[in-house]
Amino acid sequence: MLIKDWMSKSPVTAKPATSIMKAAKLMKENGFGRLPVVDDNGRLVGIVSDRDIKEASPSKATTLDMHELYYLLSEIKVGDIMTKTVVSIGPDDTVEKAAVLMLRHNVGGMPVIDDAGIVVGVITDSDIFKVLVSITGVLSGGMQFAFELPNVSGSLKTVLDDLKAHDIRILSILTNYDDDKPDTRTVYIRVRPIDDAKAKDVIDRLKANHNLLYWAKDVM
Repeated sequence: MLIKDWMSKSPVTAKPATSIMKAAKLMKENGFGRLPVVDDNGRLVGIVSDRDIKEASPSKATTLDMHELYYLLSEIKVGDIMTKTVVSIGPDDTVEKAAVLMLRHNVGGMPVIDDAGIVVGVITDSDIFKVLVSITGVLSGGMQFAFELPNVSGSLKTVLDDLKAHDIRILSILTNYDDDKPDTRTVYIRVRPIDDAKAKDVIDRLKANHNLLYWAKDVM
């Protein structure tokens, strides 16, 4: 899953000379928490967040009158408060890498830049959620089975054979490895909706033949 297939491709940006008042308006109108800052050629030079703007704005307890306040806000520029060292990613990087970088740097989104450093998109945690929903097939409902399987070739095939024997249609298969358990892996299999009687037969067979950790039915 590549960033370019999930990113927002028409990024709203600011320039260093943009006032923080205008930047705040752009964020509010578009529901953003941050704006990439670009130069006249569209190259990334920084990023500004709503938190940066709040910290740079006068306190609510200010003694400034309204005209003085607006003047001050118009004089403070994005370039004065932006973060210049920006966590970014490329359009041909994977969504998984983006998720790791967001977690590692505790950010909710990143600019996507091409080889020339030009901002071509933005990827956010909301986009990551969309990917998760898409790859799991959860919107189709159905059931999810979780197994702890031996970390050897062919262990998954036996599970799939049992599901096939009941004519179960699979929506997705996800695997997780735990460094503390190198001899096993956790496998999550989501299947299309099945009636309760059939589900009971399937569960009984899976419990008898495998280490079935849990099963869950999702109704969407």
